[in-house]
Amino acid sequence: MIGVIADDLTGAAEIGAIGLRHGLRAEIVFGHKPSGGADLVCVDIDSRSRTEGEAVKRTVAAAKLLKKSGAKWIYKKVDSVLRGHVTMEIDAAMRQLGFERSLLAPANPSLRRTISNGNYFVRGKLIHKTEFARDPQFPRRSSRVVELIKLSPAFSVHVCQAGDVLPETGIAIAEAATPEDVAGWAKRHDESIFPAGGAEFFDALLTSKKMNGGFLLPEIPATNGAGREFFVSGTSTLFARRFATEARLKKDPVFSLPKELGWGNDFDPAAAEAVSQRIVEAFDSHARVILTVGLPRMTNLKVSEKLSDHVAQIAVLALRGARIAHVFSEGGATSAALVRRMGWKRLTVLREHAPGVATLQADGGKKVLLTIKPGSYSWPADFATS
Repeated sequence: MIGVIADDLTGAAEIGAIGLRHGLRAEIVFGHKPSGGADLVCVDIDSRSRTEGEAVKRTVAAAKLLKKSGAKWIYKKVDSVLRGHVTMEIDAAMRQLGFERSLLAPANPSLRRTISNGNYFVRGKLIHKTEFARDPQFPRRSSRVVELIKLSPAFSVHVCQAGDVLPETGIAIAEAATPEDVAGWAKRHDESIFPAGGAEFFDALLTSKKMNGGFLLPEIPATNGAGREFFVSGTSTLFARRFATEARLKKDPVFSLPKELGWGNDFDPAAAEAVSQRIVEAFDSHARVILTVGLPRMTNLKVSEKLSDHVAQIAVLALRGARIAHVFSEGGATSAALVRRMGWKRLTVLREHAPGVATLQADGGKKVLLTIKPGSYSWPADFATS
């Protein structure tokens, strides 16, 4: 069994979907014991929005859980643009598992997220000149990779180019401008190196290790929601705003949070119930309904987190009031809040639709499919049509 420690749910699902691509049975757990039937177990430690101390604590607990469960090797999934407590979590996992050095390859060149000459680029632009500069929790205000992370107190950090000799100790951050660069780094991995990074590096590692089990993909189970699709977005990214605009043009019902919540006000339970009831009623005449933040992007972290939770709160009420076949959740915080509020403990990965977009099935409970993606990714084109 392969173990993965992910700092959020969308990252765990992205890795699980890559496992499916290689024929591995994959599941996501939330601090609970794995089922024992998976070849790839992703532990979502939900640490990105936590304090650094809590993130380290959760990383250590996940490493212990995976090691005790028999993981042959463990991968630390990090955000591709290095948001979160990246080096502190790698540091904690290395010490817990007995490693002296780590190879960190966060770049996803196929999505045009690259590292070159010590700088991070997104779609050809320096990252601090993109939408990531306005991230409410981890704004990318520099393009220099060493300025996007916190330096580890226990291990040195080095940015390495393809031809460089890897240091004997510390964390080596791999530059990568093409998928071939990522594949080259994967070939340099050995048992003395703790692997960490983005989705493409994990994919390249599986390819280099020839992890192809040949298992049949699980069947997507039948649901009782009469084909109803519920899109839930707790982000205000450009992709999310465009999707909502296109939905309105197609006459799909689009619901947004009350404007006063953007000022940090509490959400009255009766108001949340009222919005959810309108969503339930909309499903009587429409097969697709969208719930979105519908407010300008917030720079206040606490308000932004509350908005994601408010969206999840309404979504759960709607799920309990209507028979819905498929939920499409956008944004890691929103997806995690939705899963938490639904009380799901383990998710089986069923399908990969596009990089970062995966369909999951919860163990037990209502037979609702859950497809999730990061807020900074776009929905596949076929999902955008109705």
